[in-house]
Amino acid sequence: MSLPEAFVEKLSQIVPREQFQSILKTFDAPKQITFRVNTIKSSSKELESQLESANIPYERIGWMEGVYRIAPQDKLRLTQTDAFYGGKLYIQNLASMVAPLILAPCPEETVLDLAAAPGGKTLMLAGMMQNTGWLSAVEPTRERFFRLRANLEMQGVTNAHTYMTDGRSVGKKCPEMFDRIMLDAPCSSEARFKTHEPKSMSFWSIHKAKETSKLQRRLLLSAYDALKPGGKLLYCTCSFSPEENESPLQHLLERHGEHLITLPITLPFNNLQKPLKRWGKEVFDDRIQNAVRILPTDTIDGFFLCLLEKKVC
Repeated sequence: MSLPEAFVEKLSQIVPREQFQSILKTFDAPKQITFRVNTIKSSSKELESQLESANIPYERIGWMEGVYRIAPQDKLRLTQTDAFYGGKLYIQNLASMVAPLILAPCPEETVLDLAAAPGGKTLMLAGMMQNTGWLSAVEPTRERFFRLRANLEMQGVTNAHTYMTDGRSVGKKCPEMFDRIMLDAPCSSEARFKTHEPKSMSFWSIHKAKETSKLQRRLLLSAYDALKPGGKLLYCTCSFSPEENESPLQHLLERHGEHLITLPITLPFNNLQKPLKRWGKEVFDDRIQNAVRILPTDTIDGFFLCLLEKKVC
């Protein structure tokens, strides 16, 4: 199956022209499988020993400790290891690992994951917090909520508190409560399209991206209300669409821009793109240029990230 024509046309207007064809190819082939050690239960040394015992060839990801990649055909064997069943590793795309790395929570802080399921980023946040402090994980959908709880339990997380509630209400319920907030917003998931998995694209439409943008704007405003002065908020999506990335940030800055600064993001690879300065009739605030769009490769999915800090009055 091929990508939706409307999506291909739209993507051509977003990503750099000289990289467009190579980006299109990334939707066709299975990506390398990436995973990380669960530092709550294990260590890099122990996990590597178990991988070697299972005869699974692996490669370390040099810019992130305890992160590995293997060939797609070795994924099944990885999921049959004791390390996998014991919650000592977590399979996750590199793009999703970048988000907690940028938010950089510390032990004993109060942290909120505002759209947490299935829990990969929540688990990584807990590990970075050394299972201390207070980690709130919010998910409104019942099935996804219980999957989140099961993942947290399997991986030995004890500092997380789960809430089956709408993230749009959290800011009013918990004003200025959190040191750091992760908002990996629900989106059209364009970066996860796979031509060999038609279901990954079946719900997409130009209209869906615009509709999802309305939800993202309200979630961002809720996250702003829940953030302490001096706190940091990471907004990210696995979508390419400006309606879901630059536009919700523009909406937030138009309402609370005098209280916010955007922080530059530095990443140790080159497949990056600056945010757009305009889309259609919308012209974006210059501060959004500190955000970054990760372009997909054979190992990492496309992703958009923006790190904000609430000023201390």
